[in-house]
Amino acid sequence: MNPQITRRFTRKVTIGNKVVGGQSPILIQSMTNTRTEDVRSTIDQIQRLTAAGCEIIRCAVPNMEAAEALGEIKKGITIPLVADIHFDYRLAIAAMEHGADKIRINPGNIGEPARVQAVIDVAKERNIPIRVGVNSGSLEKGLVEKYHGVTAEGLVESALDKVRMIEGMGYGNLVISIKSSDVLMCVRAHELLAGKSDYPLHVGITEAGTVTSGNIKSAIGLGMILGQGIGDTIRVSLTGDPVEEVKSAKIILRTLGLRRGGIEVVSCPTCGRTQIDLISLAGQVEDMVGDIPLDIKVAVMGCAVNGPGEAKEADIGIAGGIGEGLIFKGGQVYKKVKEEELLPALRYELLHWGE
Repeated sequence: MNPQITRRFTRKVTIGNKVVGGQSPILIQSMTNTRTEDVRSTIDQIQRLTAAGCEIIRCAVPNMEAAEALGEIKKGITIPLVADIHFDYRLAIAAMEHGADKIRINPGNIGEPARVQAVIDVAKERNIPIRVGVNSGSLEKGLVEKYHGVTAEGLVESALDKVRMIEGMGYGNLVISIKSSDVLMCVRAHELLAGKSDYPLHVGITEAGTVTSGNIKSAIGLGMILGQGIGDTIRVSLTGDPVEEVKSAKIILRTLGLRRGGIEVVSCPTCGRTQIDLISLAGQVEDMVGDIPLDIKVAVMGCAVNGPGEAKEADIGIAGGIGEGLIFKGGQVYKKVKEEELLPALRYELLHWGE
């Protein structure tokens, strides 16, 4: 049995119809890459993300048109909507007035305290949580000089300074995020912050990169952070289709034992014995099982000789042959089918699982 990760206890924060912190399940977030003003495209993308497993969505609000679009977007989605604000405090206020369930701000780039207070006053009136976001790329000059560069200690001090500012303005409905593209710095910053604050933490490796490099960096960084019980909601930041972010987040959480549900697909790495287009087949199986609500393991193996035995820990699997394939359960051959029937036969078995 895998050792269970003991989650760090944090305050509960309600975001729309979801809760983060307080031992609630770790929620998956993503961010749209449509123009927020394009309501139809933004709704369509959020619906795709929701179907993939996204539980909180963030939209950029670079102008007043985008802020005003949030009200229409909210009508077409079912998950909480977070407004991402930079610099203009009026956009934060407008976003809340048009239905944002949470806002993401860096008080340091909002401007003078009176402007931050104006945002806090509206958030307090509407009980809208604020994500206080700090990135290594925008760390204050004074902290860079104090710590002789961008460091984990500087990130934590910056975040806590902003939290204390907001608390001093009479508000504590907060989520904190401290992000860096430097994986080990990001891990260290979360370790330090977890010992200094009980606010929920939004965890991610920012500017992680393309689907390939970004997935590797995110898996390492998030694995190290979440493995210590730190983190209440996550985003895998990738340069690409945001649906890929959600898929990766689900795999990371499932791998760490922090989430159950959904079919896990395992596949062999291919070798000279492979007798089928395994790379294409494994991808097709992974796409096919996305809408099947089972908590089982499916194996996709390249040869009928060793495949079933090598994947006997899987609940069900398929193995390729020459013009044919095997479906096996628990390492034992269950039936033989023609190669072109292998995928639909597997789907049939999954849809009728347990019958």
